[in-house]
Amino acid sequence: MARPASGGRRRRGRSRNADATAATRVDILKAAAKSFRRLGYHGATVEQIAAALHMKKGNLYYYYRNKEEILFACHQYSLDQLTQLLDEVNRSELGPDEKLRRLIAAFVHTILDELHGTALFLDLEALGPAHLKTVIARRDRFERGVRRILEDGIESGRFASGNPKLLAFALFGAVNWIPRWFNPEGPASSQQIADLFADFFIRGLQSR
Repeated sequence: MARPASGGRRRRGRSRNADATAATRVDILKAAAKSFRRLGYHGATVEQIAAALHMKKGNLYYYYRNKEEILFACHQYSLDQLTQLLDEVNRSELGPDEKLRRLIAAFVHTILDELHGTALFLDLEALGPAHLKTVIARRDRFERGVRRILEDGIESGRFASGNPKLLAFALFGAVNWIPRWFNPEGPASSQQIADLFADFFIRGLQSR
């Protein structure tokens, strides 16, 4: 009878270790995103990222093999958040305006609260060919999803006529630029910025 209990403890121990490892990996990504935003990808070093977490560089390499892998993981993490919400809103009965509102808000929160400065176009040229191909494919899927929502809004008459591709580019360009000027210590919170941008774009798109 003791063996199952022992096995259960081992499984719980492995689960806790896996959770701790996953949490540390996210902490590394958040520290790296701040360094990349402040110093640029090429200006930031693994030593600086590790130091921000009071971690030795050698310990950081347990989680990521090199700086390029960290950058790739930043993109993957951000895209995980966005594509998950895209799938959720597409399964919902929400109208195109509310779907777009939720995606814009999530986009803003991802680049300001989750991984500050890690926009969909951040330092793509620093990624190796395989990583670059993966990120572009996933980013393009998200962009196509946004364009489809814009198309639905135009076809249903909720949005004014326009070119969905150009509208999507305008949206991505505006949101991706937020980390360039956003100050966490400033008067506007990330929630206020998210609401403001969502309201601005939705009002601009709505048919008169």
